[in-house]
Amino acid sequence: MTTTYDLVVLGGGAVGEVLADRAKQGGLSVVVVEHELVGGECSYWACMPSKALLRSGMALRAAKSVAGSAEAVTGGLDVAAVLARRNSFTHDWNDESQVDWLDGAGIDLVRGHGRLAGVRSVEVTAADGSLITLTATSAVAVITGSEPVIPDIPGLADASPWTSRDATAVQSIPESLAIIGGGVVACEIATAYASFGCAVTMLVRSEILTGTEPFAAELVGSGLAELGVDIRRGRSATAVERNADGDVVLTIDDGSTLTASEVLVATGRSPRTVDIGADSVGLTPGDWLSVDDTLLVQAETNQDEPWLYAAGDVNHRALLTHQGKYQARAAGDVIAVRAAGGQVHDEPWGAHVATADHSAVPQVAFTDPEVASVGLTSEAAEKAGYRIRVVDYEIGDVAGASLQADGYTGRARAVVDEDRQVLLGVTFVGSDVAEMLQSATIAVVGEVPLSRLWHAVPAYPTMSEVWLRLLEVYGRPSA
Repeated sequence: MTTTYDLVVLGGGAVGEVLADRAKQGGLSVVVVEHELVGGECSYWACMPSKALLRSGMALRAAKSVAGSAEAVTGGLDVAAVLARRNSFTHDWNDESQVDWLDGAGIDLVRGHGRLAGVRSVEVTAADGSLITLTATSAVAVITGSEPVIPDIPGLADASPWTSRDATAVQSIPESLAIIGGGVVACEIATAYASFGCAVTMLVRSEILTGTEPFAAELVGSGLAELGVDIRRGRSATAVERNADGDVVLTIDDGSTLTASEVLVATGRSPRTVDIGADSVGLTPGDWLSVDDTLLVQAETNQDEPWLYAAGDVNHRALLTHQGKYQARAAGDVIAVRAAGGQVHDEPWGAHVATADHSAVPQVAFTDPEVASVGLTSEAAEKAGYRIRVVDYEIGDVAGASLQADGYTGRARAVVDEDRQVLLGVTFVGSDVAEMLQSATIAVVGEVPLSRLWHAVPAYPTMSEVWLRLLEVYGRPSA
């Protein structure tokens, strides 16, 4: 078999696939190394299956929120059908179609656990224990992602806690679920499982969805409460055990106990760099891989002749699949250009950089209501030293929203840079707001002046009319 390639991609998830494809299109020979399923976390345990689990409950509640269709709803969710639909999206955890895609793109695949073995060298241990050494003539890209952090709570590890993988791949729903954590994963799983009739309790050390605008946490908290989720703010587990009946018993820091069928840990992520041979190239195993805007790893062995790149979660810039794919496009292109001796465009917003990682990252929490945001929150903008003005508007007061659902509740916020009169950040909270996010992302990334946004006329009656209302509250900028 071929063991020398222009580029070796360590990790065949969604980000690795994109990077490999861009480099291949740039004229390089490429091999992907993967020890699990090609397509990775997003395809089989995160983005796709979690949203499949959430969608049916969202659709049912949407039908119940409009007179006429509400009267037609006579039953609850068919949980078995929801799980079967989720299975269809993961292809029953079979990656044959993804492997076929690699083959069609002309990208080779080596199955096994890959480790860096020095400059431009990757050693792969196959399932049967055999070893293959791959040599890269141009570059190696580390796309190994991240994994859930299990907190150091006495007894927790021995109680076989769930991680997000368990929650999204389950084939039957437990009667009750305790969730440790209050971030996006915790809130989305709580939303889905409460929709299934599972009794959900969240232990949240401070507030849910920290890092978002405070009103987003407030509205999502109300939505979770309406679904029956018990959110215990300011509470932490001090000990965990699985009892003789198979249930999990959590001791809480207020002295009380909580018993649930299962416990989900959703308290953050750590990089998958412990066993990838990081020390062979002067990096520290278990650390995030720091990169510059061309996704070049900051390491001594990578200075004179660049060869090592890292994209996606593993570089800790923005732990989101879409942002990882964005990085992958830049990295794949710049690897090909550098290999050909071409010109690198590494200026801000250039073709070979991931500038948006710094202040223009879009994200959606698929809760009920949804939270769709891009750029800086008002707090983050103030901390960054901007002189800002915050503009809020109730989305339910927009005609399109009132048609969307009876009694629509939601809010929009725009954070304006007063010196340049451009948007620094936008947050929408409400049902079906995710599809409005790209317009906000374009406005933030493009630094579109507010004076020009007045000429971007929203169709009536759509929810996008909230853009006009935000501008009206702000007032016409001075010439």
